[in-house]
Amino acid sequence: MAKAAPKDMTSKYTTGKFQQIIDKCEGCERMVEVESAKYCSTYTMPEAKWRLGLCNFATHVKHEISVSTLKINPLKASKRAATAGKKK
Repeated sequence: MAKAAPKDMTSKYTTGKFQQIIDKCEGCERMVEVESAKYCSTYTMPEAKWRLGLCNFATHVKHEISVSTLKINPLKASKRAATAGKKK
């Protein structure tokens, strides 16, 4: 749901500096509605924020953090541990 911009801020969005939001921005809390057009209150070009994946300003998208585990060969690990003690 877009909130209406204050009257003193409407010129900021209507001068052409800010571009309208794209469909991926729908549902974000940072949307501002000015004269029946929706703009991002944080970023001037919302399309550019979505080019490489998720927008880091998006409040409606949950970012997933993936943790990968590294497989270690137990035989090599035991040999490394044994030689590490001898090098002193």
